[in-house]
Amino acid sequence: MIKISVIVPVYNVENYLRKCLYSLVNQTLQEIEILVVNDGSTDHSQEIIDEFQRDFPSKIKVFIKENGGLSDARNFGIAQAKGEYFGFVDSDDEVSTTMFEEMYHLAKKHEAEMVICNLQKVNEKGKIIRKLPQIPNMPEKIFLRENFSVFSDLSYFACNKIFKAELFNQKRFKKGVHFEDIQLIPQLLLNCKVVAHTENYHYQYLERSESISKTHTEKGLDILHAVEDVEIAFEKSQYAGEKNGLKNFQILEGIYTYLAYLAFVKNDEVYRELSLALKKFRTEKQISLTEILCYKRFGKNYLLYLPVKKKIFYLLYFFGQERLIRKLL
Repeated sequence: MIKISVIVPVYNVENYLRKCLYSLVNQTLQEIEILVVNDGSTDHSQEIIDEFQRDFPSKIKVFIKENGGLSDARNFGIAQAKGEYFGFVDSDDEVSTTMFEEMYHLAKKHEAEMVICNLQKVNEKGKIIRKLPQIPNMPEKIFLRENFSVFSDLSYFACNKIFKAELFNQKRFKKGVHFEDIQLIPQLLLNCKVVAHTENYHYQYLERSESISKTHTEKGLDILHAVEDVEIAFEKSQYAGEKNGLKNFQILEGIYTYLAYLAFVKNDEVYRELSLALKKFRTEKQISLTEILCYKRFGKNYLLYLPVKKKIFYLLYFFGQERLIRKLL
């Protein structure tokens, strides 16, 4: 029996792919399949994939498709997967050798539909840049009904989780959009009753130098569209009565995450478009400034614990000092 299917979309990552695949073929969990989906790479990625398939034919399954983007590649892998649980690993990242063994153990121990681990950002030299704890000060087994704050506290990465396969029976990553994780993962969580987590930092998220300075465009609007898709699913879910949880989700993702993106928009016209969309979002959702400033994550005021630069940017924005913001940027 295959316990976990790990889906790895690949697109032009020849400089990072070996490290990623080594971390997967060396997993201590033996009942694992690694579905490598080459999404139309034009570099030497396929040669590396072929090498690993030759060396690890019982673990590596290879698929080649025309380029369709991250969501399309993940969905392709989901359609081929045979595991009891699914995991997603980005092809420029790596994981600890015990990641999937521990997470599968927790899934079975607690009958959890989703299991989460901590992750940390690393640079290209492997140095840890930032640790990202996911659910601090919570029990290993979490009944979502009793701890619904998790819904609005959680970081919605796909890569540091495993999901019971049945969660994907009628759900897929939305194609052709950015921020597909924010759009889908909360919807999957709404179909869960029990979540488990480990405080181990199993996932190493690579922050590539070229991605730090990437252009921020009108694609930032996809964050708001993702939140709205989650709202629709929320109203149909078993947790539809947890209105405060939905409001906090709107604040975290629809305002703070969105503003974190907006801060790096250099084009003035695009900035104005995104800023107007945020103001419209706030009005439609009836989110007051007091609710934003008093928003708590993990039981602590979110704004107070942010880095100074972020804190200044958010406060200037909230109090209408956008001209000053643009000068500072």
